[in-house]
Amino acid sequence: MIDLMRKSVYAALGLAVMTREKVEESARKIASDAKMSEAEGKKFVDELVKKSEETKASIEKMVNERVDSALKKVNICTQEELKSLEKRVSKLENDCESRDKK
Repeated sequence: MIDLMRKSVYAALGLAVMTREKVEESARKIASDAKMSEAEGKKFVDELVKKSEETKASIEKMVNERVDSALKKVNICTQEELKSLEKRVSKLENDCESRDKK
């Protein structure tokens, strides 16, 4: 059971790193080898491409969450936080320049 789950995860990861064209190509080959009808083959290709895109999105989300978590643990600011600080500094500089001109 664990081996089957492991193989499924590896297959999903494999699909996630493949380009759309490669997924379609692989799905067409599998459909042809399985002697599916044209309609069945098209449905299979569409499902595999959809699953591939869903898996990519899921993995990307998970990686982003893990990176964000790691950044917080090591206390490194994010790009968003840096931009916010830059805006605040610019505003303060402008305010000071305005007061100095008076």
